[in-house]
Amino acid sequence: MNEVQTFTPREIVSELDKYIVGQKEAKRSVAIALRNRWRRQQVPEELRDEIAPKNIIMIGPTGVGKTEIARRLARLAQAPFLKIEASKFTEVGYVGRDVESMIRDLTDQAVNMVKGEETEKVEMKARDLAEERLLDLLLPRPKTEKTGEENPPLGSIRALDEGSLPQSTTREKLRQLLKEGKLDDRYVEIETADRNLPIVEIFSASGMEEMDINLRDMFGNLFPQRRKRRKVKIPEALAILSNEEAQKLVDMDKVVRLAIERVEQSGIIFLDEIDKIAGRESLHGPDVSREGVQRDILPIVEGTTVTTKYGMVKTDHILFIAAGAFHVSKPSDLIPELQGRFPIRVELNSLGKEEFIRILQEPQNALIKQYIALLKTESVKLIFTDDAIAEIAEVAQIINERSENIGARRLYTIMEKLLEQISFNAPEAHNKKIVIDSAYVTDKLRDFIEDEDLSRYIL
Repeated sequence: MNEVQTFTPREIVSELDKYIVGQKEAKRSVAIALRNRWRRQQVPEELRDEIAPKNIIMIGPTGVGKTEIARRLARLAQAPFLKIEASKFTEVGYVGRDVESMIRDLTDQAVNMVKGEETEKVEMKARDLAEERLLDLLLPRPKTEKTGEENPPLGSIRALDEGSLPQSTTREKLRQLLKEGKLDDRYVEIETADRNLPIVEIFSASGMEEMDINLRDMFGNLFPQRRKRRKVKIPEALAILSNEEAQKLVDMDKVVRLAIERVEQSGIIFLDEIDKIAGRESLHGPDVSREGVQRDILPIVEGTTVTTKYGMVKTDHILFIAAGAFHVSKPSDLIPELQGRFPIRVELNSLGKEEFIRILQEPQNALIKQYIALLKTESVKLIFTDDAIAEIAEVAQIINERSENIGARRLYTIMEKLLEQISFNAPEAHNKKIVIDSAYVTDKLRDFIEDEDLSRYIL
């Protein structure tokens, strides 16, 4: 397991606090779930397979931090993570995505993640090999004595005037110039693999999403690999050749093996909008396959084996975090078998003025910090007073109460409307300091507060 997964629950909550305001219960639940994965790796092997992950249902309105908690958790765990809307799936037999596609997507992500890590490990070696290939292009090696041919011309490197220097000395001199960047403006012609095969699109029933990729791979192996010649500057040539050498050095069999193991042992799937498939069964219209989707999801959550293009993947120990607003339906409307597979229920609180004030200021990616940084690029110094921040939070709360409550997302629309004029004029307002106080906020947003219909449409 990765070292980051040895975080204690308290440390995990502390990390989540940097980005998400409030929601202590939800943070504690996901922190325990993540720590339990590390604990499971420490228990004796015969018991390890018996310990199932404790899946979680997060219940709460939109914009309160459900998705963000799951996303930050996955980043913290360095685990393969997939966010998918449950409403995208249809029952087998209907046109649409089948539930097994989420495991295939998760495996794709894991392969890319592990491949990136393995590529980083061989980066230095790949660069050295690429450097040798580049030097061969700049100064081709002498032909063997059998051919009796002389060295080919040195092209753009003739200017070095190496005279009667031995080949190895000239090569080292070139290597030094290459490392010092003195050859960066020169062009060199390189051969690269041409991967532009015809795109094959398959429109089919569920379970066939990967057919086009498999066909492309099959045709790629059937025909000889085409090479194309490109004339590029030396730094770009070095990057292209380094990438090619890294691909050769990475053992893809090992990558796939590690990726499948990572999916099976530490994968996290965030099933959003689960309440949309929890409605009571109706006999007509678009609701006809809702219970069918639940029945299709059930074996994936319970533990089954899914066929992917990389091999068989077991889902027994993947952690599922489901989320939904449950305005119309409730968790008990899910089929009993599925309810039993989500033993942990966490209710997230709606956000009010106090939370909005903290969201605007506290997180590392706080909205106010973002706007200050954006306008700083135009040499505009933006200053928000405390009363302005309180006023923005109050407006957000009022609009949420009047119309649909979309939580913290309301702050995005309000901030954008508030700073519209400043953002537009920023390029002409160099080295200018702008103070935003409560009077400015009231002036810009007065119409929306007074006119309920206007706020309903614009904010």
